[in-house]
Amino acid sequence: MFLKSINVHVIDNDVERAMKILKKKIQNDGLFKRLKLKKYHEKPCQHRRRKNREALRRQRIAQSRSKRR
Repeated sequence: MFLKSINVHVIDNDVERAMKILKKKIQNDGLFKRLKLKKYHEKPCQHRRRKNREALRRQRIAQSRSKRR
């Protein structure tokens, strides 16, 4: 698995804001989603079905973005 470092700089001892930024970066990276999926066992057929649904969703989003331009 590819590990990516996430850095957050704390400015003026504002830890609350730094935590908010860190949480957003982790969420955008998809780490929360991966941890949630690893929490329980997923059957291979369910795994394939989920991957296909995610791929279709990405395609729909890409198409809608291309139509806007």
